[in-house]
Amino acid sequence: MSHINFGGTVTLKQAAQIILATPQNRYLLQGEPGIGKSSLLKTLAAALPEHEVAYCDVPNMDLGDIAMPVIDKEQKITCYYPNGRFKVHTGKPVITMLDEFTKGADPVKNMLHPMLEVANPRLGDISLHSKSITFLTGNLSTDGVGDTLKAHSRNRIIPLTVSKPTSDEWLEWAVNNDIEPIVMAWVRQHPHAMASYTDTSQGDNPFIYHPKKVQTAFVSPRSLERVSNILKVRDQLDADSLICAMSGAIGEAASRAMQAFVEYQDQLPTWESIIKTPKTATLPDSAGACSVLVFGAIAKIDKSNISPFMEYVARMEAEWQACFAINVAKSPSKQTIAFSSKAFSDWVAANEDLL
Repeated sequence: MSHINFGGTVTLKQAAQIILATPQNRYLLQGEPGIGKSSLLKTLAAALPEHEVAYCDVPNMDLGDIAMPVIDKEQKITCYYPNGRFKVHTGKPVITMLDEFTKGADPVKNMLHPMLEVANPRLGDISLHSKSITFLTGNLSTDGVGDTLKAHSRNRIIPLTVSKPTSDEWLEWAVNNDIEPIVMAWVRQHPHAMASYTDTSQGDNPFIYHPKKVQTAFVSPRSLERVSNILKVRDQLDADSLICAMSGAIGEAASRAMQAFVEYQDQLPTWESIIKTPKTATLPDSAGACSVLVFGAIAKIDKSNISPFMEYVARMEAEWQACFAINVAKSPSKQTIAFSSKAFSDWVAANEDLL
């Protein structure tokens, strides 16, 4: 039976669908820090390639960053010329993200306010293209990071509370976005790292954001991407530097837990040995090591090596075989390789009960 959502939250994918279906409305995407709200601009841009894209970091904007008065000496009047970042001068439809709008200064919000109208949205005196899209982002009021919105603004927008991605949802994204396999493996083994503080049962979760606790770092989709960048160059860092940098990205509790997965990676058989001798190459003997190996393989497979890897992975426990097959099948960049492989097709036919 599918999960039923009674209107409390939407995923980022669902939020994109809503915006694309009703572009004339103005939506405020609100959610916990670091869950990927701002990434929706890239998603919408990919869906509407004919549109210009305008990113506006509202808390860091002043009035002059929106428009400036210019003197028309002939008519003896002043006009407002919009800042080029809004792309209205191009004459094309524009996807505008007013990022962290709810943290902006009131005068800046007021000047951007005409963009929130459904009938004749405009920037100053210039009307937006009829196909333009404008959306806002911000945090939940319970996050305690200074988000406010007055009643006349709230009446013009539709708030959408964006849920934090589950571990499975994040892994589907991570497989396609060059995230270090160690990080993916860790998240799979620690799915509660993607839990939300809004779930009251997570009060003792040491990994996640808690607005009522003093924290210098915590696990979020954003911070996991940052720690991935660190782990990709771990061979250039000593052990103390590595753990210090990881702690700064995701917090000490998570970095200490993830450190074990770094050790798993260093204990695995080489990729060359797996591909050259798939029937005899060493198999990992712990769940963490298996997870690191499988997610690392997803990043490395191509048409030349998927067949020998299928021989190798067939020697592993069924759970890891299925983990590899499912995540490869979900990856746009890898699924063509998998589905064109006879070895993969044979495995699927023989293991349908695992999928």
